[in-house]
Amino acid sequence: MEVASPKCSSVASSPFSSPNVSALLKIKIISWSQETGLPVSVCVRVGNRAFNLHKCPLFSKSGYFKKRLKESSELELPQDFPGGPETFEMIALFMYGSSTLIDPFNVVALRCAAEFLEMTEDHCIGNLCERFDLYLNQVVLQSWDDTLIVLQKCQKLLPWSEELLIVSRCIESLAFMACMEILDPERRRDQPVITVEALANQTWSSGTVKEIAIQDLWIKDLIALPFQFFKRIIGSLRRQGMKEKYVSPIIVFYASKWVLSKKTRQFWENSGGKNKDKDKDNDINNKVSIILQGVLDLLPMGEKASRVIPVGFYFALLSRSLEVGLRSDNKVKLQDQIVPLLHLAQVEDLLLPRCGTDSISSSIELATMERIFSNYVSANMDAKHTPSVNNCIVAELWDVYLSLVAPDPNMGPKRFMYLIEIVLVSSRQTHDHLYRAMNAFLHVSFHKLHTSRSNAALLKFRISYL
Repeated sequence: MEVASPKCSSVASSPFSSPNVSALLKIKIISWSQETGLPVSVCVRVGNRAFNLHKCPLFSKSGYFKKRLKESSELELPQDFPGGPETFEMIALFMYGSSTLIDPFNVVALRCAAEFLEMTEDHCIGNLCERFDLYLNQVVLQSWDDTLIVLQKCQKLLPWSEELLIVSRCIESLAFMACMEILDPERRRDQPVITVEALANQTWSSGTVKEIAIQDLWIKDLIALPFQFFKRIIGSLRRQGMKEKYVSPIIVFYASKWVLSKKTRQFWENSGGKNKDKDKDNDINNKVSIILQGVLDLLPMGEKASRVIPVGFYFALLSRSLEVGLRSDNKVKLQDQIVPLLHLAQVEDLLLPRCGTDSISSSIELATMERIFSNYVSANMDAKHTPSVNNCIVAELWDVYLSLVAPDPNMGPKRFMYLIEIVLVSSRQTHDHLYRAMNAFLHVSFHKLHTSRSNAALLKFRISYL
């Protein structure tokens, strides 16, 4: 997306904490004393700094100071004063008649501070609240890069930035520009930004999105945002008419980065401070769980989801949900979404017990797969009717899965027979994978079991199915 470069209002672009501001303010204070013959008369404390100023400049532009300094010469601003002493220093410079230097990096703090100090048109024509609003509307919100910078700065200045609608304006502006990017006549798209096929070829556990997102950098910008802002942008994209085939892949990318990516997990682990390993793991899982629950609320569900999101992605989310302790209702929601899409799955998508699991047969992953396939059978398979193509695909998929979990020394004959019978016999067009599963099971079991009774049970089992 071509965007305007960040601009600065007034004199020139300046860093947020420029050392020149302190020097300029000192010069202005001295000049004021010399011109009026009045010494500094009030002390304003902001954080760990004290500012010795004149009453008149403060009274002329700030309703807050006009009320608070009537009968006092000292005032301490609250600890949560927006932007702290650096921002107040720039505000004070304006009160003494100097141009206030604005850029996308400082405008949010300045606007919030001006609101706190009641620097409105009621006290002075061309006061700071109006000036900063004009800068936001006419400069920042016309530029993708500037709007992103401002939105990121808003996060540290909540709830002020929210109450002043700066967050909302940034979100609506970004969503509008993203929609314009999709509708750009020079890049008019007949296909989604990312196709289902491209998504289906992703290795979800790796969370790699760079290669696809590099062609649409605006997507990369959006998925870097905190979830509280991201979900609102998705809502705005939908309200402004962006088609679901464009919106859903953005959500998939976000989940891939913040829920499934190993790099993100490593980043959170390394930034966990001195917390104990258990506490750190719980903290990371809690962060992921919150985002995962939010992602599920954003994703389309039902039949239309299959046209824009591959079933492998839902399986990847389900696998992660078992690790982080997602709420039971959301796990059920994921499983229900997978059931009607099960015939589109590959064996690589299915959940396998993690390394180090003592018993595959009693693992949560196998139990979850049982529920998914059982629900599919209940909804789609009928022994009285000729099995459909989809049913045969699902039956074969289950048999392949069984061949992977069968070599479990703790798997008993009754348990294994139950797993086999989850899928109807009539839906099996081929028994090749089932035979492989049985062979793997029997091979491990004959080596593990030694009692004659167990051997007899195994022999009976083998005779029944071979």
